[in-house]
Amino acid sequence: MHAGQLTVSPETVRELVDEQFPQWRGLPVRRFPSEGTVNAIFRVGGRLAARFPLNPSDVESARRELEREADAARELVGRTRLRTPEPVAMGEPGAGYPFPWAVQTWVPGTVATREDPGGSVGFAHDLAEFIGAVRAIDTRGRTFGGRGRGGHLATHDGWVETCFGHSEKLLDVPRLRRTWHTLRILPRGTDPDVMTHGDLIPGNVLVAGGRLTGVIDVGGLGPADPALDLVGAWHLLEAGPRQAVRAALGCDDLEWERGKAWAFQQATGLVWYYAETNPAMSRLGRRTLERITAA
Repeated sequence: MHAGQLTVSPETVRELVDEQFPQWRGLPVRRFPSEGTVNAIFRVGGRLAARFPLNPSDVESARRELEREADAARELVGRTRLRTPEPVAMGEPGAGYPFPWAVQTWVPGTVATREDPGGSVGFAHDLAEFIGAVRAIDTRGRTFGGRGRGGHLATHDGWVETCFGHSEKLLDVPRLRRTWHTLRILPRGTDPDVMTHGDLIPGNVLVAGGRLTGVIDVGGLGPADPALDLVGAWHLLEAGPRQAVRAALGCDDLEWERGKAWAFQQATGLVWYYAETNPAMSRLGRRTLERITAA
């Protein structure tokens, strides 16, 4: 999916676990099939998940990123009624794998890419509750750090134009360019940064019986535009349940439109970037853009 991406085999994981965590030698190791784009995921027994970064980096940068993700996970644990992963341990390079790696608790459930909750009003209320609970976490004076989505929309003009350039044969780019022209100038308003999950896409959301049961990949937790987590309403829900999220959170027109804009920015990149390497992610981007342009 990415230039220079690493490959991690079950045999490598088995060797690393056995050498570094002998208390888990008796636990089975098996790859977890995932549409994720950043980590290879392996289950270790029934209660643990090992995450191996796939993108090239240097050892210390990779370690700092894993430590940052673990800190974010600790900050979120117990702050909502939904289950989220808890850090357990950090592994070291070895067995041909060049970077540190992380072990966390396994959160049971079916990812929303495999059990679509799009028509569920109950799920919509669960999602709004989760967003509200995350917003209520104290930022402790922190503000958006300038990394990724969550600051000002217009700072993403270059990336969106790159996406348009790669999408001429995939999407109705003139229509999308007109949409972005309208969205990119939405004012931030006076709302202060609040805590956000930062990546509420279907692959990070767990479902059972049409209800939200857990949220994973929580390393992006941090202060940002309050509208950022509204991307989940566009990525995950059809029109009726989507409006239930808006009503539950009491979003005004400006906040709601900015949430749409953040979803647009993310979806535009997914379509072309993963068209060949991760078709499920590419289809997610298409579906989200269809929802946005139909709204």
